[in-house]
Amino acid sequence: MTTPQLATFKVPGIDNEPMVTYAPGSPERQALKTAMAQMEQEMPFEVPCIVNGEAVKTGVFGKQPLPHDHANHLCTYHEADEATVAKAIDGALAAKAEWESMPWNDRAAIFLKAADLVSGKYRYKLMAATILGQGKNIWQAEIDAAAELTDFFRFGVKFVEELYAQQPSKNSAGAWNRVEYRALEGFVLAVSPFNFTAIGGNLPGTPALVGNVVLWKPSPAATYSNYLIHQILTEAGVPPGVIQFVPGPPAEVVGQAISHPSFAALHFTGSTFVFKKLWKDIAANLDRYKGYPRIVGETGGKNFHIVHKSAEVRNAVIQSVRGAFEYQGQKCSALSRLYVSQSVWEGGFQDQFLEEVAKIKVGPPQDWSNFMGPVIGRPAYDKIMGYIQKAKEAGGEILIGGTGDDSKGYFIQPTVILSKDPKSITITEEIFGPVVTVYVFPDSAFTSTLSLIDTTTTYALTGAIFSSDRSALLQATNALRNAAGNVYYNEKCTGAVVGQQPFGGARASGTNDKAGSVSIFYRFVSARSIKENFVGLEEFGYPSNLV
Repeated sequence: MTTPQLATFKVPGIDNEPMVTYAPGSPERQALKTAMAQMEQEMPFEVPCIVNGEAVKTGVFGKQPLPHDHANHLCTYHEADEATVAKAIDGALAAKAEWESMPWNDRAAIFLKAADLVSGKYRYKLMAATILGQGKNIWQAEIDAAAELTDFFRFGVKFVEELYAQQPSKNSAGAWNRVEYRALEGFVLAVSPFNFTAIGGNLPGTPALVGNVVLWKPSPAATYSNYLIHQILTEAGVPPGVIQFVPGPPAEVVGQAISHPSFAALHFTGSTFVFKKLWKDIAANLDRYKGYPRIVGETGGKNFHIVHKSAEVRNAVIQSVRGAFEYQGQKCSALSRLYVSQSVWEGGFQDQFLEEVAKIKVGPPQDWSNFMGPVIGRPAYDKIMGYIQKAKEAGGEILIGGTGDDSKGYFIQPTVILSKDPKSITITEEIFGPVVTVYVFPDSAFTSTLSLIDTTTTYALTGAIFSSDRSALLQATNALRNAAGNVYYNEKCTGAVVGQQPFGGARASGTNDKAGSVSIFYRFVSARSIKENFVGLEEFGYPSNLV
């Protein structure tokens, strides 16, 4: 059925979702406590695959353990098998034509409704799943599962409206030029990570908003919160088959999807190693595809703060504590290498920094006084503790922390390592945990230290420059132009906000397609130029042919 377009619609005004503080005695604190208590009472939940709007139970189970209490788990989920993935791909392709041809205002309304469901009806349930299942404290869950996910959906609608409005500025006499932004031919594979519930919603949501159909493989460690997002999108009106929810073993599910002739794009957030492997696998399959698949990825980081001799010390200290240790350092943007001018380090930074880190409480997220919770699981715990041991063996000085306890949950104390070697292992390799390595440089070596930052790692995601000297800020900005896709002045290197700081990095950190901006949507459309002629020709010759 063709729906008439009877007006040109303008989406409602968009702004960032207001964040609440969950202060003692507040109604939102009580509502979240109630949601968490109910979830703990009802778990473990059973999560099926969702294919063509129907629950598919394969009988082969995976588990999502509680990282703070690994003897228990938040959910068991049915792992997608070969037949389920094949059905999901076929179903998505069958749903594609109707979804792509749906009037834009109706697709927009679906995602605006989804945003309202996230910010309202499901806010506390989604946060509870993120807190318990992914080990976030209350504030980290608020800025992620509530605010950022809402912003992705709302601003996504605004950005697509801007995209569709990009039209040719010139028309020749008797003709009309226009451009349409088609969905890609085939399906998009979205592979989402554990560390941000919002990314779980954004990876399938972005391509779907511009008319694509999506196969969504969530992280095993974020299965339940991602399942709730799929329920929200369904309730908002996303038709069956448009976003297929297929948890399961990554290699098998992803391998089957990228081997299909109709594979059109990968939307990925995860490790650099996995992303590079997928890129190679996609290249190896190139002859079987209808076109050239789009590859969009945000991967790792080895993010820096550089503290100039002119920096305001207290601000640099507090920003560095937050940048390194919020969510246990499990952010691709987290501070991992800290370069401090010698006069600043000896003039108060060291003492203040260690004093503040010593105040950090580590423990289960149900205790709201804990600033840090557990790391996500056994592999992460072992990897992080292994890096701390390697740093010790290489002569690094553990200034604070360096210990862990995995007896009940995967808890690691916030760790600060002082290294005299600017190419030490914990300065060069991604750790993805609550570990920051400090390198103190002579005040006179600011220029050479900038070069060091630029060349020490393969990553280029985020960085921050602390200085009250404008010339030093400009010098660092120019020297580090390619060292970070997001750079901050006198502000920590984490916390990009949708619509404010488009997020992404280059080099080994990804394709820098800037989530949280209109740029990302260009990757999931294929433009078609249309010229309509109103005045017919009577002869084929041109005046230049006349003699």
